[in-house]
Amino acid sequence: MDIISFTLSSSSQKRPQSDGSSSSNKNEKLCNCFCHCNGGVSGSDSEPGNAPHLNGGTEKQTAVTGASMMEQLVPEITTHALSYLDYPSLCRLSMTNSHMRKAANDDNAWKALYHKDFTSEQDSVTPVNGWKAYYAATRAIVNVNVEFFNFIRVRSLPEMSRLWLNADYVKCVHASGELFSGYNAVVQSWQLAFNWEQGVNFQVRDVRARVLSDMAWVTMKTYVGDHLDTGPFNVTNVFEFHNGRWYMVHHHSSVLDEVEHQNA
Repeated sequence: MDIISFTLSSSSQKRPQSDGSSSSNKNEKLCNCFCHCNGGVSGSDSEPGNAPHLNGGTEKQTAVTGASMMEQLVPEITTHALSYLDYPSLCRLSMTNSHMRKAANDDNAWKALYHKDFTSEQDSVTPVNGWKAYYAATRAIVNVNVEFFNFIRVRSLPEMSRLWLNADYVKCVHASGELFSGYNAVVQSWQLAFNWEQGVNFQVRDVRARVLSDMAWVTMKTYVGDHLDTGPFNVTNVFEFHNGRWYMVHHHSSVLDEVEHQNA
């Protein structure tokens, strides 16, 4: 979504005078609009530079305050307007000026964006570092989760190996129900899966992510191929943050019970 742009056209247009201009030029008839012609304006606001603006102010007032229409909105309306922006647009808006930076960093704007892009299940959560940081962390973990399924689609063992944390406590439960524990066993399980299976195209639905400082988990439902009418798999992925990046430490996939599927 592009940044909502509020612009105000208020520039004066003064007619240049020749070197031979006389005082009679000052009496030239003014146009019937709120523009500047030879230093004057029509209407009741005859003082130069006092032409009314669409936002209720005057050109002189705007010149003094330097405020645009967006900057003169009350905070509640500004927050509501920013709620229509997406993540990149909100970041770009914060780099325009100090007023927009303050508005774009407002916690309520990022909370609204979080609930729009992710889930509304976490109304009771109070992020320690604010909703902007929480949104960024959630966005990062969701992107890593997307990469996980991309590695399965292309059957990339090197990428899958780098995704997992090299630790003896990592675990992986495939849809077959078989459990693999420890880094080497987990990587070997994916090697077997990639050797025996063709690339699988997953349809991922109902993604729910939760981030707690250096730990995060994502729950979702996955469908194989385009057959959304068949029973989905319940999938849970758990990640830990080490040395500036997220690593997978647990994966669990199981067939969703038919009764549970009907009640979902």
